[in-house]
Amino acid sequence: MASRKSKKTWLIVAILIIAVGSIVGIALSGNSSSPPAKAPDFTLPIMTGGNITLSKLEGTPVVINFWAISCPWCKKQLPYLENAAQQSEGEIKVVAINVGESASRIQSFFGDYEPTMIVASDRNGEAFVNYCQQDNPRGYIPFTLFVDSEGIVQHVKIGAFQSEAELWDTLHGVFGITIPQTP
Repeated sequence: MASRKSKKTWLIVAILIIAVGSIVGIALSGNSSSPPAKAPDFTLPIMTGGNITLSKLEGTPVVINFWAISCPWCKKQLPYLENAAQQSEGEIKVVAINVGESASRIQSFFGDYEPTMIVASDRNGEAFVNYCQQDNPRGYIPFTLFVDSEGIVQHVKIGAFQSEAELWDTLHGVFGITIPQTP
């Protein structure tokens, strides 16, 4: 009889572990299922001087990534985004928007390196808040949006890409872009 209770207890524990694991996995996947909507326009200062206006990029798919220097996951995935900007050979634009930090701190973070991706500053967080209202109500970073050539948000990723391959898989799934083959 004790054996039967033990098996039943283990079965209940196993079911609970699977259920909790599934819920956590869904929550951590961070992909939005909200219907496609026009990306809110913004004009922000960029690291190289001048400004970037999202609506002026229409005609080209854009990857928008909100990040912060204090976020280790953000910093981990910045090289993935930079490689995508370099290897896509102009098929897409990658705009990495730093949230809340000064231009001098952003410049100091990159040092002498001049990224291919566009690095913008959202010092007051206004653009970030506009995007969070629909797709990221808790305001998590990193937060990445895939905007098609017509300015429509086609995919949202809350949280970091676990690998560069995951980013390329998403680029392929959303925009049909593949990693350029090296000879």
